[in-house]
Amino acid sequence: MNPFNSLRRPATLVPALLLGALALVPWAAGVAEQPFYVVFFARILIYAIAASALNLALGFGGLVSLGHALFLGIGAYSVAIPAYHGIDNGWLHLAVCVAACGLVGLLTGAISLRTTGIGFIMITLAFAQMGYFVFVSLKQYGGDDGTPISATSRFFGLDLGQPGVVYAVAFILLCLVIWWSARLRVAPFGMVLRGARQNPRRINAIGLRGKRYQLAAYVMSAVLCGLAGMLLANLTAFASPATLSWMVSGDLIVMIVLGGLGTVCGPLLGAVVFMGAEEVLKMITESWAAIFGLAIFLVALLRSAGLMGLLEKLAPRRTAPLPAVAVKPVQAVEEHA
Repeated sequence: MNPFNSLRRPATLVPALLLGALALVPWAAGVAEQPFYVVFFARILIYAIAASALNLALGFGGLVSLGHALFLGIGAYSVAIPAYHGIDNGWLHLAVCVAACGLVGLLTGAISLRTTGIGFIMITLAFAQMGYFVFVSLKQYGGDDGTPISATSRFFGLDLGQPGVVYAVAFILLCLVIWWSARLRVAPFGMVLRGARQNPRRINAIGLRGKRYQLAAYVMSAVLCGLAGMLLANLTAFASPATLSWMVSGDLIVMIVLGGLGTVCGPLLGAVVFMGAEEVLKMITESWAAIFGLAIFLVALLRSAGLMGLLEKLAPRRTAPLPAVAVKPVQAVEEHA
């Protein structure tokens, strides 16, 4: 396929233009002297990373998890707890984040995958609530009130506590995640994962153990979500058990469904629309939650393929060429007549 023809499709062009616009946010905020926009759009980028992480398990693997906020919180506290003891080494924060999220994701995923359907949903929710109460009980680190982060992560002299730096890191990481997701979706691993979502019995029948692929996807999703939590902690310079709330997991699911379940750029579009609409409605009315909830209900009721599905429908349909019709020579027709 010609890449230029692919770029003309709305489903490809709109996400590309959106990423281009997000790349210009720090410059535009500097010109307008509005640093708030850097912080606000940095949050959107971070939640887009977290939604992309959950999309790996939910959209590709069919694992409806209400517990991914657990990994977001673990990532945040991977910065907060060492920072409480005066450790600002970003590599140490990163190692703790990856190791903790990977180990917890492996244990919780192995247990949760012993069930399916509503059982899987409830077990992941239970694990997230367990994590929530564990961090609430850590009174040394603020307990229910959370803890401020005075020593943010430092890499090669760069301080992630600076909004511009964390914005750049989040943007680069999001671009890498989108590229990786696009490659993974069509790779053999991704095909087996999507096959296990649609027909697990057939995948097992051909000798591929779908549960192992789903567990691997769940662990990768947990680690990636933990990296988003690490960036969020540096952006806000604060870590709170509220990050582990089941409502945060619900927000991530809504972002994915809104953008397009199982698509590559759907989580990005969903995060931008979800958080952007929330901020706009807050400025318009105090009853923004009721309006926002009704809009989400309508999207779910219509059962559409999300924003990416809408963009796909806008693409011009290719008309198949008409079959060639054999035409007799004029002389043969005259002779026959």
